[in-house]
Amino acid sequence: MATTDPILAPVKGADHREVGGVQLDIARAGAARVKRVIYRPGFRWSTHLKEMVGTHLCMHAHVGFLVRGQIHIQYADGCTLEFAAPQAVSIEPGHDGWVVGDEPAVLIEVDFEGETARRFGMPESHRHPGSAPRE
Repeated sequence: MATTDPILAPVKGADHREVGGVQLDIARAGAARVKRVIYRPGFRWSTHLKEMVGTHLCMHAHVGFLVRGQIHIQYADGCTLEFAAPQAVSIEPGHDGWVVGDEPAVLIEVDFEGETARRFGMPESHRHPGSAPRE
């Protein structure tokens, strides 16, 4: 379905994929990738991707800019984050996340594949400043 909305329109030169109902458009930029990620209303990582990925929580770091919608993030220790567009996003590995409301959440994300957390100086998994990493 064609759209005139540039936030949702096909991304020229990007690799387009769908994984667990999430639309991904991925373009290389030097050593990084720039991605447009569209999470549909009702999306929840633990419902739609957990079984496919095989980990209890999402272990990817996410760094970018939320251009549309709202997302809720919850870490294993109960910490939560709320993001509503327009807003910069920094999410540490070790979280569940879901779309809030009836609008898709659209995230423009920069990643370094398996090295995103390290390259952005983030912990390998969520923890509070000054606390020791979990064993």
